[in-house]
Amino acid sequence: MGYKLAGFDVIGCVEIDSEILRTYQNNHHPKYAFGQSIQYFKKLIKFKVEQGEYTDLMDLDILDGSPPCSSFSIAGDRDLKWGEKKKFREGQQAQVLDTLFFDFIEVADFLRPKIVIAENVKGLMMGKAREYVRKIYRAFDLAGYTCQHFLLDARRMGVPQIRERVFFLALRKDLAEPFMKPIDMFEHKPFIDMWFTEPDIPFGDVRSEVGDDQLHTERGQSMLHAIEGDRDMNDINKRVHNKVSGFTCKIRYDHEISGTITASERDFRFCDRMAMSEHDYKVCATFPLDFKLLNNKKHEESYAKYITGMSVPPVMMAQIASRVYDYWLSKL
Repeated sequence: MGYKLAGFDVIGCVEIDSEILRTYQNNHHPKYAFGQSIQYFKKLIKFKVEQGEYTDLMDLDILDGSPPCSSFSIAGDRDLKWGEKKKFREGQQAQVLDTLFFDFIEVADFLRPKIVIAENVKGLMMGKAREYVRKIYRAFDLAGYTCQHFLLDARRMGVPQIRERVFFLALRKDLAEPFMKPIDMFEHKPFIDMWFTEPDIPFGDVRSEVGDDQLHTERGQSMLHAIEGDRDMNDINKRVHNKVSGFTCKIRYDHEISGTITASERDFRFCDRMAMSEHDYKVCATFPLDFKLLNNKKHEESYAKYITGMSVPPVMMAQIASRVYDYWLSKL
């Protein structure tokens, strides 16, 4: 969606989660929709191209990917989870997430797009995970790309949400020479300006007039006891019941920019003590209000929260895609 906002034609997608794939197809109607793992896709595409099919995929301006990133989240015992297979609640097959980034680079090595863009969590830049970043750089180098990465915050890019993500931008080496500039005394990279200074957009400027009534739930009842300064449901329970609850629901204030939307646990509004509405999640994530959501019982509380919590905000992606076009693609 972000690429479309920036004026690009999006050919298609590779998505292992059938539920997400259906959502994508219902909203974007892609020419190609590969419902499979990236490991299977990289084998399939090589075979199909050799057979004379999908040849337009060999002439891409940009290949974009977001390898699943929970292995590198700053939450939990992340280092202990590396190398383990993970099976998602949505039902797709178990996978070792740590290696998916390199499968993605292998696809780039075969398709040879002009530019590769990949997104991941901030935790990738922290602690032992930094060695993983060096391996990513090495893999891009061997694939024939010069790579650099940027830690960006959506709030600085016209998105009413604090959301920090790492973006890797890789330009094919045979195209990079005209853009090369020194970034320090030891290294040259293709120059691109990734500094954004859009003003903050407070939650109160975009939220719906009325939230989602949750008084029939334990969380909704707890919100009746919220006072100014409570940041989440735990603050309420510690004060009212003198106990720590398992609820991690965040509380949003009108005068503040929304914190990062996650895929689990409802967020609540201090203004009316109600839960964030579907409208709230969509606008905080810069999704259009007419974006079609599936009626899915796995996410009865809020499918809008799940989708927006799993996504790069479209306006954030549009900002990046526009810069890539202005600095590189328009000059190739």
